[in-house]
Amino acid sequence: MHNSKKSSNFAADFASMSENDHYMIDLKRLPLGSHSFDFQLDDDFFASLEKSEILSGKVVCKATLNLREEDYQLNIAVHGTVFVVCDRCLDPMPLEIEDEQEIFSEDEENGQMVNLQWLAYEIVSINIPIVHSHQPGECNQQMELLLHDHLCDESEPDEIDED
Repeated sequence: MHNSKKSSNFAADFASMSENDHYMIDLKRLPLGSHSFDFQLDDDFFASLEKSEILSGKVVCKATLNLREEDYQLNIAVHGTVFVVCDRCLDPMPLEIEDEQEIFSEDEENGQMVNLQWLAYEIVSINIPIVHSHQPGECNQQMELLLHDHLCDESEPDEIDED
């Protein structure tokens, strides 16, 4: 399967946490054909991920699996809102997430377990911008005042050295 990789410790923590999760799909036991799965990533899900930058959220996920003899195709669509920390004022801020990804198996990967929640989480994660901050004027006003007190004022003229 082609998907983004997270740090091995984070992926291992997630895998052990969700061993008995009903979003684990055993491809060996599933009949050939098309299968649909609808589920949510909610506050409890995000809270269970200790090393995630996502504080909370509600993301609706729809997965469509086309299982064939030699391979499979998985389409996962995500839509919803997650909350992350604003890089500027450190208050929680909402981010709208909407994406759809197709994942194709390779022959040797068929017959394995597929964790739909983990794949949906990765799709959500890759849609979070590197820098996230509130729109201008929406940050915590107290933090804005502190930041303003520590900014350099570019309107002050530079001192000129006279030699």
